Amino acid sequence: MGKIKQFFNDVKKEMKRVRWPNKKELFKSSLATICCVAVLALFYYGLDFIFGTLMKIGG
Repeated sequence: MGKIKQFFNDVKKEMKRVRWPNKKELFKSSLATICCVAVLALFYYGLDFIFGTLMKIGG
């Protein structure tokens, strides 16, 4: 039981050392993530469209 208590005490200490992002940094990171997801979604949509068209032509 002592090890579990020590673990949570260590977690609490470590969380105090974490530097949390401010509003501006959080917005920039979120925007970058959304843009990356959108670009990858368009890329995979394009691949799906191309391969689907090729399957219709070949089939």
